[in-house]
Amino acid sequence: MRPESTAIVTGGARGIGQSICVELARRGASVVVADLDTDEMAETKEMVEETGRRCEPIETNVGSSEDVEETVEWVVDEFGSVEYLVNNAGIAGPTASCENVSTDDWEQTLAVNLKGPFQMCREVVPHMRAESFGRIVNIASVTGKRPLPNRTPYAASKMGVIGFTRTLAAEVGDANINVNAVCPGSVDGPRIRRVFERQAAETGRDYEEIRGDVEREAARGELVDSEDVADLVGYLCSEHSERITGQDINVSAGKVMY
Repeated sequence: MRPESTAIVTGGARGIGQSICVELARRGASVVVADLDTDEMAETKEMVEETGRRCEPIETNVGSSEDVEETVEWVVDEFGSVEYLVNNAGIAGPTASCENVSTDDWEQTLAVNLKGPFQMCREVVPHMRAESFGRIVNIASVTGKRPLPNRTPYAASKMGVIGFTRTLAAEVGDANINVNAVCPGSVDGPRIRRVFERQAAETGRDYEEIRGDVEREAARGELVDSEDVADLVGYLCSEHSERITGQDINVSAGKVMY
């Protein structure tokens, strides 16, 4: 990564986002953690600073245009530039059949998962253009490529992230800005466990049975670790990925192969 560079990671307080913050710091970037969970951001800050890099948490709702504008303005004022942006903030949305999804739940899911990355990119890209350099990684999902019954808002949002990634990459490539999407499969951790619990409640099935079904869908028969995703994000922000842009790359233990 570029020396004295700055990365913004949304949703960096826990899980995949926390692992990404630590990985980018290990590679040499100062990290701004943009999240709503101020308590858990403190833990991420401590982990990043153990690498010797600077970390600044900032409370941000990516679904709010005002919050996003203020966050990016603060980062540029404080650090001088933004070389790397990882749009990781996301929510699972409701677990329900389409006819039982409320409009409010639909809009909230898309506000965070799709509107959020759009707003962050809209504010960051002009600064990257000014420096003739930028690397943007959007965390999508294999659910943006295949059906996931009873999760229509989530699936729609993640498919939208992939389309947004490809189009933005075409728009900004001439400014030496790469835009890629990472599509994790089922990542082990509290969030996926809550999803399994809701599915168990919805269907009346056993939690372990649902988890086992998901694991068996992958060629390796297992869930993904958050560090697997962070490793790929780090690579896409490195000098080794100079001509990789507009791609949606799976980290799914073989759950999806297209």
